[in-house]
Parts: sequence; structure tokens; C-alpha cells
Amino acid sequence: MQRVSPPYFGVRVIDEATGRGVPLVELRTTDDTHYVTDSAGWVALNEPELMGREVWLSVFSHGYSLKPDGFGYRGIKVVPRPGESIEVKIARTNVAERLYRLTGAGIYRDSEILGLRKTRKSGLPGRVMGQDSVLAVPYKNKLYWFWGDTSRPEYPLGQFHTAGATSPMSADPERGIEFTYFIDEAGFSRGMVPNPRPGPVWVSGVAAVESGTKLVCYFARVNEKMEAQERGLAVFDDAKNVFIPVASFDAKSPMPLSGHPFLHEGWLYGSREGTGEPVPCVRVRPTLDALRNPDAYEVFTGRGWEKDGTPAPLALTERGTGKLVQNHGGSVFFNAYLKKWVMLVLQKYGKSSNVGELWFSASDSLTGPWSPAVKIVSHEKMDFYNPTQHPYFDRGRYIYFEGTYVNTFSGNPTPTPRYNYNQILYRLDLDDPRLREPMRSGCGRSALA
Repeated sequence: MQRVSPPYFGVRVIDEATGRGVPLVELRTTDDTHYVTDSAGWVALNEPELMGREVWLSVFSHGYSLKPDGFGYRGIKVVPRPGESIEVKIARTNVAERLYRLTGAGIYRDSEILGLRKTRKSGLPGRVMGQDSVLAVPYKNKLYWFWGDTSRPEYPLGQFHTAGATSPMSADPERGIEFTYFIDEAGFSRGMVPNPRPGPVWVSGVAAVESGTKLVCYFARVNEKMEAQERGLAVFDDAKNVFIPVASFDAKSPMPLSGHPFLHEGWLYGSREGTGEPVPCVRVRPTLDALRNPDAYEVFTGRGWEKDGTPAPLALTERGTGKLVQNHGGSVFFNAYLKKWVMLVLQKYGKSSNVGELWFSASDSLTGPWSPAVKIVSHEKMDFYNPTQHPYFDRGRYIYFEGTYVNTFSGNPTPTPRYNYNQILYRLDLDDPRLREPMRSGCGRSALA
């Protein structure tokens, strides 16, 4: 039990397998007073009427659970006293372990209130309250991060021309990542793709090309119906810290390359916009001349790499049942520990959520076939969309990935305070026996629609 700052009573929820604090655990009193653990697993409780008496706290967390009592309730009894704390062990049912929230306000709020962590000097970096859909890439000895729509404290509407930040390449994913945002005169995250025409500007396919000397992205400007009005390729201006368009593409056709691309054997590989799949089904030589030329891209059709054609769809099945896993994006990267290509794919219309369940698969080849998939993360009636791995953080048997946690498409009308519309980082142990069973062949691109 740790001493904490009065008048608060501290509750820390930890993963019983790793001893690490678990973020995003919801505690509720019998009158539905609601608390959510911060990124270190702490809640700061200060209810004068409840101090010194026995209190029931219901406990719920996506992918974690306590054993139910005789009536089926899952929770704990505590006697809160100012300056005292209690530790609660919770069992992880997810294969992957939730580490912390990356973006937004109050990431370690309760830890700071309890006097267990110093308040960060930067306060609210970039004045960012929420951020959608991350892209990240190493470039010139830094990690460059880009997000979609970004919210602010002052008004419900934020900025919609892509947010950006950097962090050191030496950032430790186990301890947290500090972002240095590109900001405007008021200190708020500014648009990375300035565009005088109306409509949000979103980017995809961020990559360092030309032997790492140029940072590029594909962008789309959309209207109020989310229909693309403009598509193109842009190059990062290192002096102005913005993307400058250098080529235009047909606004009515999918982007030539999308997703989370990677370099391999002289090619830049990526996914195809609109397919809902993370598989690397498009490639192009990593030069500006090639990237600007729609005829330079090749598509994997199942017969091989061709100039024209339709990408062969991925027929991914669940290990053990053979049921199809309907894909809704993700990422593919080579993993040196497994010596295999690793796919993390979001499921559409999963058992617990519309777009909140993430699956693992592996292959000896970047074109498949892919092993039967294993579910590694579930979010009950909440979204976790546009997930991606961070291969530059790989540490032996551990890989790291994040996604956007939000209730937008979940059917759940209740957003989670502070966590909603923000990025959460997970860690996956590749030696987990649920993953390390023999990876049989049997999934791959097929002729099935």
C-alpha cells in the first residue's frame, strides 16, 4: 500500500501477470459515480460521504476481468481513507497488454493528483484533447507522427488539415512517448497540409523515400459527405514543416497507394484504399518520379505483380473454427524475432464490437498465405479503428501497436472520459503460447469475394 496525497484515497489496478498498472479500467459505486484509471492504473477517489466506510466498486475493463461473486457481480469492497491506497489485481483475457494512452489531456491525471507523479512541464502538449488515426515513420533521426482530425479545449470543432509531431528515435515505448507538436501562433496543433479549398485534408501512406532524404504522403481533400474532391502526392518541406503537393491524382479513383507502407528489396509496398485490407497489395519504386506516375504502380492480383488489375482479396480465417474474419484495415511488417511477416488486422462486425477487435496472423511471405488468425484485443461496444504496428519499437519478442479508441461507430452512446477519440498503445508478446502454436498455412488471397 502506497501513501498518497490527502484527502484522496488511491486505487491502483494492475495486470496480475505483469504487475503493470492497467489503464482504462472503469470503477463504479452503487450510485453510478464513475471513475476511469489513468495510464498508470490509478484512480484518485475523494468522496467525503464514503470515507471510512465500506464501499463497493464495480470493476470493468476491455479485455480484463475479475471473478464474479455469488450473484455475478465483478468488483471489490474497499474502505477509503484519506492518504491511503489499495492495489487490485485483474486478470487479462486479451492476449495483448494495454500500456497507456498516447494523446489527449490527463494521461496521468490521477497519479499526479495522488502525488505519485510530477505534472509534466509542457502541460497540455499542442493543446490537443483528442486525435484520430495515427501514421508514424522514422525520418532524419526522428520519429514523425501524423494524425487526422484533432480536437481542442476551446470549442467542439478543432483542426482538420492533419496534425503532426516529432519524438526522439530513442523514445522508450515501455515508459511513454513525449510529442513535440507542430503548433500555430496560439500554441494549438496546426495543419500539416495547408489547403485554401474547403473540406478536411487527410493523409495516408507516409514514407521516407529517395534513400531516406524525402518524406512523402498521399492526401485527400473531402467534402461534407466525406467524398474525395482532390487527391495527390505531397513532399515534406523541412524548412516550413508542412507538406507541399507535387502531384495530382484522379479524385474519383482510389489512392495509388495507402495504409502504412514499408520498404523492401527496392520497392515501397502499401495497401489499396477502399479494400479494407492491410495486405501489401500495391508496390512502386521509392522515387518521386515513380510515385508521381500512376502507371508506375503494380498490383498483386494473385497471379503475380501486374501493372493493371484488381488486388486479390484476403480470405482470413479464425484459428480453430475456420470462420472468416472480415477485414477492416491494419498493418503488415516484417518481424525479425519470428522471421515472419506479421499482420495485425481489425475485424469488421466482430463479436463484441463493430470495429473494436484486432487479430494476429503471420506469413513467411509478404504475399501470403497467412496463418489462421488469433484474436488479440477486444473492446466491448467500443471502436479501436485504424490500428498500426510500430516496428521501430520492436524489442525481441515484444511488438507495439496502437489504434483510435472511440465510440463513434460502436452503437454505444456513452464516450469514455479523456480516453474517447484518442490513441492507446498495446504490447504483444510473440512468445505467448496462444500465438506460438504451429502456424499452419491455409489462409491467403483467394478468389473469394
